[in-house]
Amino acid sequence: MQTASHRTLGAPGTRVALALGALYVVWGSTYLAIRVAVETIPPFMQSSIRFLIAGTILALVTAPGRAGEPRPGRREWRDAAIIGGFLLVGGNGLVALGETTVGSGIAALLIATLPLWVAVLGRLFFNLHLARSTVAGIALGFVGVGALVWPAGGSAPVDLVGAGILLGSPILWAIGSLYSARAHLPARPLVGVAMQMLCGGVMLGVVATLSGEVGRFHPAAVTPASIAALAYLVAVGSLVGFTAYAWLLRVAPLSLVATYAYVNPIVAVALGALILGEPVTPRTLLAGVIIILAVAIIVWARGREPVPPRPEEVVEAT
Repeated sequence: MQTASHRTLGAPGTRVALALGALYVVWGSTYLAIRVAVETIPPFMQSSIRFLIAGTILALVTAPGRAGEPRPGRREWRDAAIIGGFLLVGGNGLVALGETTVGSGIAALLIATLPLWVAVLGRLFFNLHLARSTVAGIALGFVGVGALVWPAGGSAPVDLVGAGILLGSPILWAIGSLYSARAHLPARPLVGVAMQMLCGGVMLGVVATLSGEVGRFHPAAVTPASIAALAYLVAVGSLVGFTAYAWLLRVAPLSLVATYAYVNPIVAVALGALILGEPVTPRTLLAGVIIILAVAIIVWARGREPVPPRPEEVVEAT
């Protein structure tokens, strides 16, 4: 992926605004789609189907390549498999699993803590510098998570096991993202994304098989709503979302692109309440405001730091 210093920042504002708006809506709505899909399709199985189809389509689209462009070798496929394992199996797979017991809006708020984990793990394992404002944002973010999941009045506001699974998602995604900053990947971003989807899709299929999902799956029980949600995740959530994101990284400042990280939860909570009737309590609203504010502080602080070699390391898409 190109660094900021090589980005073309003069793209027409209307196209940037439309792509950014699409990113807000598309990746904010995937939590709702996942919630509907896993109602009748097992979580790891639906994730495997999603990424195998999307990865195959993306690989076919990007296959022609450029004159003289080298084909991905073993090293590129190895790193794509590692990243796909952390991001898609650990990151997306756990989102799907967690949403079998936790609402889509709550899930989005927990996943929004990703920049916190990227900052913390980057400091612990890569000795990356943390500005004071970043540290403040991390502390505030953990306060928000505690407010969201801590038992109140003798009962938990959300399923704690599901919440724990969902919190594992941004941690694993952060590890994969930090690794991707040093990985050997193809020069064209979408080629690397296709490889990661294919590798991740295969591994998700293995997990679905080993966990017994395949044996327990009954195709006749799948509802049209789940099929439509899965189709949406493939066509819109994966293909449109990743294409818009990859284009924005090349033409817009990272600080602007990264704003989706704190807009997506708002979209997800609103859609969950409007379409699925998920409750939005005052406590959820307060915790959501705290988490989104923390993410905004961290994104703002990172936007003022020197641009890293691979700017996409700070974001997650579901």
